[in-house]
Amino acid sequence: MIVIDVQCEHGHRFEGWFASGGEFERQRGHGLVACPACGSTQVNRRPSAAYLRAPRQQPDGSAKPPSARMLAAQLAASLRAMAAAAHDVGNQFPDEARRIHYGESEHRSVRGQASRDEIESLLDEGIGVLPVPPAKDDLH
Repeated sequence: MIVIDVQCEHGHRFEGWFASGGEFERQRGHGLVACPACGSTQVNRRPSAAYLRAPRQQPDGSAKPPSARMLAAQLAASLRAMAAAAHDVGNQFPDEARRIHYGESEHRSVRGQASRDEIESLLDEGIGVLPVPPAKDDLH
């Protein structure tokens, strides 16, 4: 695995972990690398500092770990950005996920609705899906 510094068209910088530089380019070409801040898939590799193996320092105790509330907010923002960048296929999600997985449809990020049984079936087939509850504004 390698860590690659990435920047979106809006200037947001982030890093991603990839099997290789070629794998980053493949995923970027398919629109699978999205900015966690805004969801843009228009991203480019940025120069990064060389990885230096420095002696491990003991923490001085002054740095506080992020709060659970902050981590939850960051996770929610990342999920919203991924959902915004994905194509909504509605109730056709299980069928479209299968078509993408088996190469019968264009490789892209999709989102939609599926029952618990449909999700379990997809996972049993080795199709990677991430069940996410709807956002508050999506509820009736």
